Amino acid sequence: MRKWFIRSAWLAGSFLAAVAALFVFAWFKAEADMARTYDVSDPPLVLRGDAAERERGEHLYTVTGCVECHGEAGRGKVFIDAGPVAYVVAPNLTPAVVAGRYDADRLAVAIRHGVGPDGRPLRVMPSADFMNLSDADTAALVAYLQSLPDSDNDPGTTEIRPLGRVLAMMGKFHLVPAADIDHGPRTRVAPPAGPTAEYGAYLAQVCTGCHGMGWTGQRVPGTPPELPPAPNLTAHATGLAGWTEADFVRVLREGKRPDGGEVHPFMPWRSYGRMSDDEMQALWRHLSALPPKAGLPRQAPG
Repeated sequence: MRKWFIRSAWLAGSFLAAVAALFVFAWFKAEADMARTYDVSDPPLVLRGDAAERERGEHLYTVTGCVECHGEAGRGKVFIDAGPVAYVVAPNLTPAVVAGRYDADRLAVAIRHGVGPDGRPLRVMPSADFMNLSDADTAALVAYLQSLPDSDNDPGTTEIRPLGRVLAMMGKFHLVPAADIDHGPRTRVAPPAGPTAEYGAYLAQVCTGCHGMGWTGQRVPGTPPELPPAPNLTAHATGLAGWTEADFVRVLREGKRPDGGEVHPFMPWRSYGRMSDDEMQALWRHLSALPPKAGLPRQAPG
C-alpha cells in the first residue's frame, strides 16, 4: 500500500511538473514571438484626399469586418473575452489616439502586415485577411481612419493568458499573424470592380480568417469550444451544394439560412450584408465556382 501511494504521488508530481514546464515554455515562446521585429518597406501610399476616397474607406471599414472588432467610428472595444485563453481588445483607431504613432504608411503596415510602428507584431490582428488589399483600397481605408472624429474611449488592454499561449504554441491560436505573412515590398492592384468571380475572389479574402484559406471550413483558432466551426463554403455536399444565389444573399442580408434558421451570431452578417448588389453577386460567383472540397458538416455561412 505504501509503495502504491509513493508511486502515485511520484506520477502525480511528474505530471504536474510536466504541465508546469509546458506552460513556462509556452509563456516564454509567446514572449519571444511577440518581441520579434519585422522590416516592412512597401511603396508609400498615394492618397487622393477627396470625399469619394473617404466614402470608399468607410464602406470597406464595414464590409471587410473592421467594424466588428474596432467598433463604430473606430472607437475600439473588447472583441474576445475567452477566459483562460485571452482577453482581446481592438484598440481605439481615432486620430486623437493613433496620430502620434501611426502616419498613413504605418497604418497600411498595421492593416496588411500586422506590424506596429516599433516593428513588433500586433497581437491577433487578422492581417492575413488584408495582406492583398489593393494599394488604392488601403489608401481609402486609411483616409477614412484619419477622418474619424476623435474619441478618448479606452477599451482596455489585450491579455494573452496561459492557455492562450499554449494554444498559440500548438498552432491553435493565431497570436502573431505577422509570422505567416510575406513582408516583401510589392504593389497591390485589385481586379476591376464588378459582379465577376475574379472580383469576388478579391473580396473573399476577408472570409479566410474564419473559413480557412481554401474556404473549406475550420474551427476558428482560439474560439471557445461551444462556438460552432466556420462551415465549408465550396460547392461540396458539406458546403454550398444545392444553394442558390438567393439563398446566399439571404444569409448575408437577413442572417437566415435556406431552411429559415438563424445564422450563429458570431457570423458578422450585418456588416457583410452592407455589400453592394454587385459585390454580393461577385462573392457568390467566386464561391459557387470553387471546386467542391470535403470540409466540415454542412451549415450556412455563419
